[in-house]
Amino acid sequence: MAPPLVQTIWLVPFYSLIGASLSVLWFPSITRRTGPRPAGYINAAMTLLSFVHALLALPATWNQPAYEISFQWLNVAGLDLTIPVQVSSLTVGAIALVSGLNLLAQIFAIGYLEMDWGWARFYSLLALFEAGMTALVLCNSLFFSYIILEILTLGTYLLLGFWFNQSLVVTGARDAFLTKRIGDLFLLMAVIAIYPLTGTWNFSEMVKWATTAEVDPIVITLIGLGLIAGPMGKCAQFPLHLWLDEAMEGPIPSTILRNSVVVATGAWVLVKLEPILALSPFVLSTTVFIGAVTAVGGSLIALAQIDVKRTLSYLVSAYMGIVFMAVGTGQTQAALMLVFTHAISMSLLIMSIGGIIWNSVTQNVTQLGGLWSRRPMSGLAFIVGTLGLVAFPPFGSFWALLELVDGLRETHPWLVGVLLLVNGLTAFGLTRVFCLLFAGKAKPMAQRSPEVHWPMMLPMMVLLGFTLHLPLVLQACDLLPSWVDIDTSLAVLLIGSSIFGGSLSALVYLGNVVPKPVRFPVQSLQNLVAYDFYTPTLYRSSFVFGIDLISRLTSWIDKYLVDGVVNLFGSVTIFGGQNLKYSTSGQSQFYALTVLFGVVLLGFFLCFPLLSNMAFIFAANFIHQTVG
Repeated sequence: MAPPLVQTIWLVPFYSLIGASLSVLWFPSITRRTGPRPAGYINAAMTLLSFVHALLALPATWNQPAYEISFQWLNVAGLDLTIPVQVSSLTVGAIALVSGLNLLAQIFAIGYLEMDWGWARFYSLLALFEAGMTALVLCNSLFFSYIILEILTLGTYLLLGFWFNQSLVVTGARDAFLTKRIGDLFLLMAVIAIYPLTGTWNFSEMVKWATTAEVDPIVITLIGLGLIAGPMGKCAQFPLHLWLDEAMEGPIPSTILRNSVVVATGAWVLVKLEPILALSPFVLSTTVFIGAVTAVGGSLIALAQIDVKRTLSYLVSAYMGIVFMAVGTGQTQAALMLVFTHAISMSLLIMSIGGIIWNSVTQNVTQLGGLWSRRPMSGLAFIVGTLGLVAFPPFGSFWALLELVDGLRETHPWLVGVLLLVNGLTAFGLTRVFCLLFAGKAKPMAQRSPEVHWPMMLPMMVLLGFTLHLPLVLQACDLLPSWVDIDTSLAVLLIGSSIFGGSLSALVYLGNVVPKPVRFPVQSLQNLVAYDFYTPTLYRSSFVFGIDLISRLTSWIDKYLVDGVVNLFGSVTIFGGQNLKYSTSGQSQFYALTVLFGVVLLGFFLCFPLLSNMAFIFAANFIHQTVG
């Protein structure tokens, strides 16, 4: 029998919801008396409770078989909507990761939002994210996973619009919501369509069904394409990737959570659906293609960005593209390890640049520089985060990418080249950002940029230490291969791509070989990458233009045809009534005459076909007699 902490792990999402509910008590009238901070402290305490619960329950689930707890929600007319909760070392570990990063983000927010009065709203939305993500990793049902993803989409919209008095914030939140809704719509159609085939939405039962399933290839291909559409939107994959860039208008503490684990919710669902997607080779090929295009495109676009937050956002899309490639080739374990290592390293990178944005006013990398002497700890955190994200031993992502490359060398050797290219471009891009921020001479915007205070420094240092010790954590979890099993040539290629990319970037941005500012050799190529391969322009000239045209056409039809016909009948009725009122005398013979006239007119219309035939016969006889 499982220990009590494991049996009650399903209560963890409710901890965050309790904290969010208690934040509602901080209405403006109460906030004026107590200040906004108590609402944040309550949510942080509930997140700490979730983290401790998961951390204590994790050893009891290690090397133990997963088991399921069911809660029946609705059973009517043959439709059984039971909520299955799967408890395993993977799900409990994911809960610890989500709650731990959220706790660090909330502590970071104490310093970042020091002068903001919207603590109750901000912390309650962070709690909503945590509750949704912890419920998602526990939920073993595709239907309820879709519902949770919809709640997270709503949370994204609300959290991005936190500073709703700024126009860019409003448009960014709107575009993020609408872009995700495109993928969610196709996902909903696939969720509904797959139920008649499988008879269940339980992931475990669907996996068993997939092992012996015999379905129409066209049907399963269409369903599979719908199933990957939802994760495409959540993971910001091409062509549904623009929302993550615009989401950078939100506060940095929310970016810490969003760019690390929120974007990975789509990857989590995608990994669970991999046995279903494997029924269609075309769906797997599409998944690999989308991931490869996003990975290469995102890492290239990041090189031409001057906004440091946009640079990191495109790298998030690129790494989620690698996850898509891993799932499309059946490397689900490597995909999950990459999600884990990416979440830790990206959170550290965002914390390091978040403090710079906080007291340097600007996030334009061309206006900063020379920060190493002023902010050594932020610079050290950026270096460690970079080493943890690229393939550089002994840091975490090196082992994840090595396992992925090792699984691809026989079946998909061309993807190995793609991974090496993406890894080299990532090392180049992050080294570029480091050189522009911390090296060189300090520019006017960086003259007064001291290190951040302790509420922002504490979570950064904790995460820095965890990133450094991540290989030991992976080794304790038996997730690292032995040195005997490592393919030396693949490891050398990965390390070489990281060193080459970083060294080349340092040579370009620190040396005098290339004139400053650094640009691509061809201006058209510079514009192509800087403007996101003109994807926004393509959107405006295709989807936006088409929807606008259809909207204007339907508005014209509604205004002049539908409303016109209704208004015509109304005008005729008013005109007839106005004229008939003068013909009303009150005499009975007049009413009888009116009724008789109506009956005659009605009879004429009813007999019109007969009268027409008779007229035709008379005309024919007349012509016949005349001719005769």
